Amino acid sequence: MNDTPAPNPGSPRSFAMDIAVIGTGYVGLVTAACLAELGHRVTAVDSDATKIEALSHGGVPFFEPGLQAMVQARRASGNLRFTCDLEEALRGAELVFVAVGTPSDANGSADLRAIASSVLQVAAALQSSATLVLKSTVPIGIHEQLSEAVRGALRRRRLPLRLPFVSNPEFLREGAAIRDFLKPERIIVGAPRDVDIAPLLRAYAPLLDAGVRLLRMSPRSAELAKYAANGMLAARISFMNEMAQIADATGADIEDVCLGVGTDSRIGPQFLRVGVGYGGSCFPKDVRSLIHTARSNGLPAHMLRAVEQTNAQHKRLLFDKMCAFYGGPQGLRGKRVALWGLAFKPGTDDLREAPSLELIRQLLGAGADVAAHDPAAVPNAARLLKGQPGLRWCHGARAALQGAHALVLVTEWSEFVSFDARQVAMELADGVVFDGRNALPDTWRDAGLQ
Repeated sequence: MNDTPAPNPGSPRSFAMDIAVIGTGYVGLVTAACLAELGHRVTAVDSDATKIEALSHGGVPFFEPGLQAMVQARRASGNLRFTCDLEEALRGAELVFVAVGTPSDANGSADLRAIASSVLQVAAALQSSATLVLKSTVPIGIHEQLSEAVRGALRRRRLPLRLPFVSNPEFLREGAAIRDFLKPERIIVGAPRDVDIAPLLRAYAPLLDAGVRLLRMSPRSAELAKYAANGMLAARISFMNEMAQIADATGADIEDVCLGVGTDSRIGPQFLRVGVGYGGSCFPKDVRSLIHTARSNGLPAHMLRAVEQTNAQHKRLLFDKMCAFYGGPQGLRGKRVALWGLAFKPGTDDLREAPSLELIRQLLGAGADVAAHDPAAVPNAARLLKGQPGLRWCHGARAALQGAHALVLVTEWSEFVSFDARQVAMELADGVVFDGRNALPDTWRDAGLQ
């Protein structure tokens, strides 16, 4: 591994490049907008004409703080364009970022059809030499397979193009993606040779000049580093959720436990907050993909499988606690439950594998009515759970409380945590709150709530 220093870009515009980004999903759009923010001329391409039309008029297809304003500003400056025409996007591009989805197949492996198709289309359409950058999360060794496919495509075209292919995994957190891109803790690049990363040094020059480290390693190491990081964070969440169950059973205070663990400098406080499990686009599919990779190599992956099983258990835990309070599932029949929070975490409208979805289905299955609110995710949830009897979407936290017997907090948006507990106590017929994120202050108990 090389810890690569930044070049001196000279004048503020000397590093500016023409860049194409393939895919305008979460990673692709954030990448395109932030590269344009750094001063590059970026064209983002997608086969979805409806999405491109919306982006071309300043719309953004998902909620991410600050992203819509950045897209609109960079469009106005001329640094960011959107198109469905791949050849147009590639024309003159020095860097081509591939950022399309790699969702899980039924067996836990990553579905690579979209990324393989995108890479081959780029290799078939490029008219000048460029550096191809794999931004998507892919299993270990896929970079090499795609590199060979690119070389084969170039041989068939009989064009003297140079097309280095490097891996540059993303480490973006939903809800903090812009900050993570523009102020990263490190940039990882997987490349066989130092010379192959020169264009990326130019692309990231403003970040490197600000002191960000760029770590060059082999493509396989870069691929595994991405999976290992997400696997480690998922493991911390599942481990502390198990500690929360032990604390619940023994009378310990899990918040004190988290403080005691998190202040250990060898561990730190990040990803120790307990709750109803992790969700989203990264942790679930990356843990599954790591398990599949281990099995494919004859390894049992005991720890990773335990992480996945623990997370699945904690997604059911909140419903089990509600059943215990009401004397079984039958006690929930006819109850109206206010549900605060739908997205898998605050700061996003992403519902992929969100614990809220399973809880809603469980409550409706038990005969309860659900009044749900989320500051960002209600439109997405309404599409996913369309036509469910007993389910009502609310446009405010207070509206969800009206006529409710109980409240369940699933996503710890700040507006929920800071809500006036006295108003909640006045609304809830049974005076009970189920805190799925262990986020509510003691003042809620002081207000007479259970």
